Amino acid sequence: MKRIDKILETGIYIVGYALILVAMSQIFVKTIQIDNSLFGLWGLLISLVIFIMNKTVKPIIFKLTLPITALTLGIFYPFINLFILKLVDFIFLNHFNIRGIVMSFLIAILISFVNMVMDKIIIQPLLRRR
Repeated sequence: MKRIDKILETGIYIVGYALILVAMSQIFVKTIQIDNSLFGLWGLLISLVIFIMNKTVKPIIFKLTLPITALTLGIFYPFINLFILKLVDFIFLNHFNIRGIVMSFLIAILISFVNMVMDKIIIQPLLRRR
């Protein structure tokens, strides 16, 4: 009987998380819009521009806002990603649109997390090989 309860409890958790993911995906769809014309070329260009800005503009902004980041114990750091996203939104005008500050902030936090994980999993092992 305990096994059946455990299976049902796990199933309820999975369904709950799936519903949350579906709701979040609907919010993301309404928040971020990328032009699908030219077979995804705009998405590729946008991701390249975000990458280039993360490597060039972001360190400068980080050094300028280091006192604010230190005072807020690192909470200000996702705002730098938010600034980069809004700057890319301004550059690409009609091909990349971000609406809403709250979801944009959550996406910036997600980008910070993915950057951190990718740095730990891919970048650091490649640098250690040299």
